[in-house]
Amino acid sequence: MTRITIAKGDGIGPEIMDATLEIIKAAGAQLEIDEIEVGEKVYLAGNTSGISNESWDIIRKNKIFFKAPITTPQGGGYKSLNVTTRKFLGLYSNVRPCMSLHPFVSTKHPVMDIVIIRENEEDLYAGIEHQQTDEVVQCLKLISRPGCEKIVRYAFEYAKQQNRKRVTCFTKDNIMKQTDGLFHQVFDEIAKEYPEIENEHWIIDIGAAKMADTPEAFDVIVMPNLYGDVLSDVAAQITGSVGLAGSANIGEECAMFEAIHGSAPRRAGQNVANPSGLLQGAIMMLNHMGQTEVAEKVQNAWLKTLEDGIHTYDIFKEGVSKQKVGTKEFAAAVINNLNNKPTILKSVSYANNAALNLPKYQRKLAASKKLEGVDLFVHWAGTDPNELSKIISKIDSKDLKLTMITNRGIKVWPDGFKETFCTDHWRCRFKPSENHDINNSNIVELLNQAISQNIDVIKTENLYSFNGKPAFSLGQGQ
Repeated sequence: MTRITIAKGDGIGPEIMDATLEIIKAAGAQLEIDEIEVGEKVYLAGNTSGISNESWDIIRKNKIFFKAPITTPQGGGYKSLNVTTRKFLGLYSNVRPCMSLHPFVSTKHPVMDIVIIRENEEDLYAGIEHQQTDEVVQCLKLISRPGCEKIVRYAFEYAKQQNRKRVTCFTKDNIMKQTDGLFHQVFDEIAKEYPEIENEHWIIDIGAAKMADTPEAFDVIVMPNLYGDVLSDVAAQITGSVGLAGSANIGEECAMFEAIHGSAPRRAGQNVANPSGLLQGAIMMLNHMGQTEVAEKVQNAWLKTLEDGIHTYDIFKEGVSKQKVGTKEFAAAVINNLNNKPTILKSVSYANNAALNLPKYQRKLAASKKLEGVDLFVHWAGTDPNELSKIISKIDSKDLKLTMITNRGIKVWPDGFKETFCTDHWRCRFKPSENHDINNSNIVELLNQAISQNIDVIKTENLYSFNGKPAFSLGQGQ
């Protein structure tokens, strides 16, 4: 018996939650339930986060949060409860299955059955941005080893539990060799621990094109945050069944399960809403908790109900559907099919599989770290890098010498091209003279010299090697 927290939400939320709970309880789900109030009523009572401290306490105690769609009021500075929950509870993994239901739901990809597993906490979504010059702003892309290891291991454990055959990694590490390179490196390391599961890596651009054109070539796809955000929506759209999809957000301690659609207030209270998206979230929840026999029974019964042509209004289609039903009637039909399996749609089989094995991240031994130089980022309104090199070289010391200037990553000095367009944001790289070791005091001295020469240094980045391997990018063209 597992104690979970539920929230019935707003709009159609209470109806589809009641229907979903009725189905999974009939299938034998072993649950104890604590219900909390979140969403519109809480927002309008003056709580801008849409959830009370007492509700947070219940969620954190039970660890499993099953949430129906909510309504966030327009304006007024109200915060997204989904975003808040993911960040507060450390829900690092977003999991979205995208399965074709052909011929019962129209799609160009009748055999599509993929799962997008997206890192949920870091990458560009750390949201660290700065304006540095009149012409240039930056956004920091943060990729951590713990973040990579947790999401990649989750992808392989999920594939193992769900009897899937292949895990594919999408990155852009041909360009971002340090950040996406780390994600790819960790993927290769962890893949070796799962020899029974195929693994492959695609560059994100051609991988996305392949997924959109031939999704049947993929099984489970794992990727960093931004790519996963974009491609999970693309994948859901091309299945033709966005309104039938569920989503999971998984952390080391807590997890949240939901439908991906909204609260549809115009359909509330009419017994017409389709509970399938929330039911898919419930099936993912049961798998996460290890109640996989129940999850299998519910999924197969749901597929059989769709196959029987018993459809709610949103997917009802003359000539394909046989009976238009409401929310309660659809739930009853699924319950009647709990001992049946589909014959046209692909049935699932994951009974008796264990709960996901997700060990906490173990920090590795520290590497040998050596300071190899420094990049000074300079705000300068000129356009000739040769002129800038003369200005910057005035702060050379016996320990550190100017070796390169780049503009937007492209090497413009020495031996730059006059055709290269330059902004007012310049990276000036200093490296030690000969084989001279340096320390932070040398960098402080360099900055003091820059101040004395009225050089506008807006940022510095130390250049390190780890275990003798340079851990910084070259200039493009270097």
